[in-house]
Amino acid sequence: MAWVLLIFAIGAEVFGTLSLKASDGFSRLWPSLGVIVGYGVAFTLLAFVLKSMGVGPAYATWAALGTAGAAVGGWLIFGERLTWITITGIVVVVVGVVIITLGETRA
Repeated sequence: MAWVLLIFAIGAEVFGTLSLKASDGFSRLWPSLGVIVGYGVAFTLLAFVLKSMGVGPAYATWAALGTAGAAVGGWLIFGERLTWITITGIVVVVVGVVIITLGETRA
């Protein structure tokens, strides 16, 4: 169940981050409210996740998939560049998360 909550937390964090971009420095009401709701839901779910999962794997997964989601969302929604270097960086981060998570389960 913790992994399911973590995925929803990551989705809410990506929503909040993309809303932050859309808020144009908090000058637009609805995207600004999206930031508050997105991050509020994300941190609440993450708090529940941390009751049954270690901080290392949870935060590593959160950071990696949140970064990947924000990068892909920026590309899809805002037309930001997604170069091979960016994609390589995302892959490296995700591989790092897998290593951290495997290290946590083997300890």
